[in-house]
Amino acid sequence: MKISVVIRTYNEQKYLRELLQGIKDQDRDGHQIETVLVDSGSTDDTLRIAGEFDVRIVHIAKADFSFGRSLNLGCEAATGDALVFVSGHCIPTGPRWIADLVAPLGQDGIAYSYGGQLGGDGSYFSECQIFAKYFPAADKLPQAGFYVNNANAAMLRAAWLEERFDEELTGLEDMHLAKRLVAKGAKVGYVARAAVYHLHNENWSQVRRRFEREAIALQHIMPEVHLARWDVFRYFCSAVFLDCSAARKQGTLLKHLPAILAYRFNQFTGSFRGNHFHRQLSRAVKEAYFYPR
Repeated sequence: MKISVVIRTYNEQKYLRELLQGIKDQDRDGHQIETVLVDSGSTDDTLRIAGEFDVRIVHIAKADFSFGRSLNLGCEAATGDALVFVSGHCIPTGPRWIADLVAPLGQDGIAYSYGGQLGGDGSYFSECQIFAKYFPAADKLPQAGFYVNNANAAMLRAAWLEERFDEELTGLEDMHLAKRLVAKGAKVGYVARAAVYHLHNENWSQVRRRFEREAIALQHIMPEVHLARWDVFRYFCSAVFLDCSAARKQGTLLKHLPAILAYRFNQFTGSFRGNHFHRQLSRAVKEAYFYPR
């Protein structure tokens, strides 16, 4: 099988070399692997680093950028039978990441798969708790529902040709496409061992904006989901309690408490605002959501 790895980048110099070296060092298992990088106007050393590797670079203008549009451009440039999606700030945890991630494709109706995600030394404690919730240790092949995450995912090219990514969403283009595929009878699979380190390094404004734009997209995907102020308060208190309990067991509560409070506050205030954001997005505001980094 030929596999195309599609990477979206904007100023990803910090981890890109490790990601590309990790792709280069993957066990092929008879597969042919190519890499396509879709860059949306990086001003750091992203493109210079990419030039050190065998990478096809596709450019998208800042004014034209959306998460779905950049992925569609990458898929159009790709020539593989399977498409692997990975964020430019992710690093494979091992040499079988790609082989394990694509292995379920075409089996038991699985057209879309995704792998585990782990935080790093600099990740927020609460974000690591979120990773543990959504990316457990056990595989689900296939899983129920349409949850998927394009920070570390793979798809049959035939499935993408049938259902392309929505280019207007402010996020969650992966779940939106998966929902359409599942409605047609396809399945999604989760492969825990096909994991990456997902290293966001966001400030609090970026955390809040990420959850806000995802909540805006979720209103399009699942309009039945509504967040009241009481819901936000309950979820915030519950998440803080669980985070503090986990940190206490590790003996790190005092170290992580300020960041736990700040992370969960920005998560849920951003989610609330996005859930209630109904007005037409202006060009400037739309750019802020599409182009958050």
